[in-house]
Amino acid sequence: MRKTIALITALLVMVAIVLVTRRADGQGAGSDCQSLPSHSALRAALSAAQGAANGGFGLQMWGTVVNRDGIVCAVAFTGQDRGDQWPGSRVISAQKANTANAFSLPALALSTANLYTAVQPGGSLFGLQASNPVDTGVAYGGNAIHFGQPNDPMVGRRIGGVNVFGGGLGLYNSDNVLVGGIGVSGDTSCADHNIAWRTRSALNLDYVPSGVSGDPARKDNIVFDITPQPGQMPGVSASSWGHPHCGPGTPAGETAIAASLPPNK
Repeated sequence: MRKTIALITALLVMVAIVLVTRRADGQGAGSDCQSLPSHSALRAALSAAQGAANGGFGLQMWGTVVNRDGIVCAVAFTGQDRGDQWPGSRVISAQKANTANAFSLPALALSTANLYTAVQPGGSLFGLQASNPVDTGVAYGGNAIHFGQPNDPMVGRRIGGVNVFGGGLGLYNSDNVLVGGIGVSGDTSCADHNIAWRTRSALNLDYVPSGVSGDPARKDNIVFDITPQPGQMPGVSASSWGHPHCGPGTPAGETAIAASLPPNK
């Protein structure tokens, strides 16, 4: 009997050590995702947002949520099955979520759209896009049948990556606390931004403190202020936070959509 008890005790200790180690690594149940959307909540909000008038081509989407430590908490897609969207957009959505979280602060939100101009050659943040590589083992590991499901292989792990066009936003709860980031990918980068914005709003995580957009109601919104200049691509942004128009609609139409997005709470 004593040997049995000792064996059980030893096994429990081993299990505890494994769990503590996984939590220290940000792997598994110890990762703090309780305050962030579940897979089903993300999928529902993403699907509703994808169906709105966002410009772009109306394509199906991928969405990823990370916590403040960059741990993936949920990955979801719209449509009937994986493959109804661009397969490459799964990892891009995770990059965008990581970027928005990694480069937003408790008092200052930066969307991935806001980073576009600054990372161009000669820009103040040139090279940022190469600064935090994706962990390819996390990005491409596991069985593809689980991609976009509650047990997506990225969930519970740190993805990394930097993406510098529209579709990533910081997540701020009703206590004005920065709790992570959301990334959306699958259409034009302008439409991605709009869909991410509507998704964040539906999830009630858009209590944004301040930003660089110049719009006090939409503080980390996409900025369309790039003026074409001869010999310069894409042109010059008046604010230094600008993003190019994407099409297929007119620039005026894209500007109007961005201006009509739900205000920050």
